[in-house]
Amino acid sequence: MYTASSSRYESMTYNRCGNSGLLLPGVSLGLWHNFGDTANFENMKQLCFTAFDNGITHFDLANNYGPEPGSAEKNFGRILKENLHPYRDELIISTKAGYTMWDGPYGDWGSRKYLLASLDQSLSRMGLDYVDIYYHHRMDPNTPLEETMGALATAVSSGKALYVGLSNYNGETLEKATAILSELHCPFVINQNRYSIFDRTIENNGLKETAAKLKKGIIAFSPLAQGMLTDRYLNGIPADSRVKTDGRFLKENALTEERLNQIRALNGIASERGQTLAEMALSWILRDGIVTSVLIGASKPAQILDNIKALENTKFSEDELKRIDEVTL
Repeated sequence: MYTASSSRYESMTYNRCGNSGLLLPGVSLGLWHNFGDTANFENMKQLCFTAFDNGITHFDLANNYGPEPGSAEKNFGRILKENLHPYRDELIISTKAGYTMWDGPYGDWGSRKYLLASLDQSLSRMGLDYVDIYYHHRMDPNTPLEETMGALATAVSSGKALYVGLSNYNGETLEKATAILSELHCPFVINQNRYSIFDRTIENNGLKETAAKLKKGIIAFSPLAQGMLTDRYLNGIPADSRVKTDGRFLKENALTEERLNQIRALNGIASERGQTLAEMALSWILRDGIVTSVLIGASKPAQILDNIKALENTKFSEDELKRIDEVTL
């Protein structure tokens, strides 16, 4: 039986999620990759153990994470049952629904029917009575926002979720959703969005500014731009790269010579800061206190330890920020 490190809370930074009572670790572990049925189960366990032993209390899932869809929740549920169950009250477990999960008209988007059925399925796969955060995974242009937000409120009132979140929303829709959830007295605390040095969408669509104004948290996914913001591609594309062996998330045509030159220039700035490129990329996201946590993926336990080092230096000079912008914008 796994026993967690007694020093697990000594070095992790915990940030308040907006103006709520919830604290999240500066680095959270995402189970988007490497927890499906094609991955090694023993490695999954070691990833979870390494994360928790070093103060990462937040584990982020979604109904469709796999492959196959649902398998990440199933595998994490097994780890919970066999190893992490004694620590359940120390963990923040989140899941989502909003993308295609099952056939037919009720297995996708943002209807009340889909969201509440999916939550029941997620809880069953993980062997849980409740999740800590339940997200709507993407905006639904065809379902009334009142219906989607009402379903999230029901998830909380039924005791199946403690808090709710929104993922892949823009600033305008976030503001409307917040007003509805406030009227329903639903504890909406966090937004999950893609954000990195290479992807500034939430700066451009109002999400980051609006979240700060409304005092809601943000957790950033793909903070390393699917591995581009690491030392992996400093000398071109390795033969064993995911670009060549998988290609689902990072396409080879994204690694243009211009992009590779940007990666090398950013690596130079990181070196001057005494950081790896990955550490600087994660630090950059947390630089202004608006983002609550960065969501990392990992294929090896050592990668988790490397990423946590980013929390040691999240301060940037005006000159450093200017140089990063000049390289990438």
